Amino acid sequence: MSVLLKPIVSEKFAALNEQNVYGFVVAKDANKVQIKKQVESIYGVTVQSVNTAVAKGKQKTKYTKKAVVSGKVSDVKKAYVKIAEGEMIDFYSGV
Repeated sequence: MSVLLKPIVSEKFAALNEQNVYGFVVAKDANKVQIKKQVESIYGVTVQSVNTAVAKGKQKTKYTKKAVVSGKVSDVKKAYVKIAEGEMIDFYSGV
């Protein structure tokens, strides 16, 4: 089972990348030890610390011709991974 679902590529994380902090969307049941091991094995870097946060999903409402449709966006767990000085992760190498 893969713990890392996808990297987060945004302006906020681009600024954090300069401080050697990278963001990932991870499985909801993943813990910090599992995240650390998988980042080290996939990207070949040394992880110093892992912080996690759960972003709660929002209620969404869409007004259509037939009815008002309401729903909820699911929760997302994010991992902030700090790697050792002098190392980097290149998300764009396969593009």
